[in-house]
Amino acid sequence: MIRWFEHRQVYVPSSHMPRKASELGRPYEDVHLVTADDVRLHGWFFPAEAGSPRAHLALLVLHGNGGNICNRLGFCEVWLSLGVNVFLFDYRGYGLSEGRPSEEGTYRDAQAAHKWVRAKGFDPQNIIALGKSLGGGVASELALRESIGSLILQSTFVNIGSVGSELFPWLPVKRFHSIKYDTISKLPQIRLPLLVMHSRLDQVIGYHHGERNFAAANAPKMFWEIFGNHTGTLAADTKAYARGLHAFLAQHVDRAPVDLKLA
Repeated sequence: MIRWFEHRQVYVPSSHMPRKASELGRPYEDVHLVTADDVRLHGWFFPAEAGSPRAHLALLVLHGNGGNICNRLGFCEVWLSLGVNVFLFDYRGYGLSEGRPSEEGTYRDAQAAHKWVRAKGFDPQNIIALGKSLGGGVASELALRESIGSLILQSTFVNIGSVGSELFPWLPVKRFHSIKYDTISKLPQIRLPLLVMHSRLDQVIGYHHGERNFAAANAPKMFWEIFGNHTGTLAADTKAYARGLHAFLAQHVDRAPVDLKLA
C-alpha cells in the first residue's frame, strides 16, 4: 500500500493529448524512439529558426511529473524564442509513450532521448538538459550518465524524501520511500555550467530547495528567481523567465553575443 501511494504521488501521467504540436505554427518532427530496454517513446522536435546564431544548440527537455508534453507548449514557445532547437518527449507511461514510469525507467528514457539528439547531429557540448520539477532529478542523473554541455534545473527538489516529508508531514516518508531522485547528492559530481531557477511562491517545492541545490553545485553556476506558483511561471512573468534563460546562455553557452529583444 505504501509503494502504491508513493508511486501515485510521484507519477501523475496522462495519455490525453488535447493540444497538438502544430498549434505553434512552426515546423516540427513527430518522433518515436526506443529505449535500451525496448520501450517505445514519443516526442516532438522543433528546429531552430533558420539563421539563428543558436541553431547549433539543442534544448533537451525533461518535464515534470504530471500530464504529458502537450501541456508544455506554452513553455516551448519561450524556449524557441531563444533561437535554439527544442526536443521534448514523454517518459514511459506518459502521453503516447508505452510502459509504466519508474525512477530507473525515466533515467533510461532520458538516455534514449539524448541518443536521439546526438544522432540528429548535435555535439554533446551543444546539448542543454532542462529539467523541470521531477525532470530536474532526471536531468541531473543524465548529466552523470551521458555527456552534455550544460544543465538547467527549474523548480527542482533536492530529493523526493525531503519534498515528500514537507508535503505529507504526518507520514514517515523519509523512512519508507523507495523513489529517490536525489538531485542534491549528484550536483557535487557534475562540473558543467548550471542554471537554477526557482520561485519564492512555489507552494509544492519550496524556494529553499532551489537554494540548497545551488549551494551544493560546482561553479560555473547561476541562480535566477522566477515568479508564480509551481505551475504558474508563465502566467506570472513570461519575460522574466525568458530573460533568465537568455542571460544564462549569453554568459555560459554562446560562442558570440546574441541580441534578443526579451526585456
